[in-house]
Amino acid sequence: MSDTAGQGYQMAFSHVGFFVTDMEMMADFYSRVMGFFITDKGMLNGKAITFLSRDPREHHQIVLVAGREPESHLNINQISFRVRSLGELKAFYARLVEAGANGMEPVIHGNSWSIYFHDPEGNRIEAFADTDWYISQPFKEPLDLTLPEAEIRDFTREYCKTRAGFKPIAQWHAEMEAMMAPGHPFLA
Repeated sequence: MSDTAGQGYQMAFSHVGFFVTDMEMMADFYSRVMGFFITDKGMLNGKAITFLSRDPREHHQIVLVAGREPESHLNINQISFRVRSLGELKAFYARLVEAGANGMEPVIHGNSWSIYFHDPEGNRIEAFADTDWYISQPFKEPLDLTLPEAEIRDFTREYCKTRAGFKPIAQWHAEMEAMMAPGHPFLA
C-alpha cells in the first residue's frame, strides 16, 4: 500500500445494501425480528427500496433493494463508507479518478453526496458525506464533484428545497429519536 493511502480523507464503514427477492418478507424480518425501524421506502429506477436503522442518527444501516433473482446467490447491492465532509469526498473522488476506478457515479441523495464505483472485482462500493438536509428517500441526482464545494452546497440546498420531505437534518434526527425512543418494544 502506498504511503499516501488515506491522505486527504478519513473513511468509516456505514451501511450495507442487499438485493432481495421478497421485499415484504425481508422488511418484516429486519423490522419485526431484528428490531430495525423503517426510516424510508420508495421506488428508484423501477425497483422498490426500503431503508432501515436502529440508530436515530443514521438514516439507514441496511438498504433492501428489490430485484434479486430467486436462484441467485449474489445478494450484495453495495457496501458503503462515510467520509467526514464534502471536501474529503472530493479528495477521495480525485484519488479514484487517478486510480482509474470503474463505474464511477457521483450523485446527490439530498441527505448525502455519494460516489458509487466498483472495486477491481466488480463489487459495488459507495463513499459518501452527509449534507445538512433531509429529503424523502430514495432519491438520486447526478453530481459534478469537480465543482467548488460552495457551489455544490448551494446547488444541493436549493435543489433539495424543492423535494418532498425537505427539512434540516437536525429536525429529521429529532423525529427519529422520538420514533426510536427507549421503551419502544424493539428497544426494550
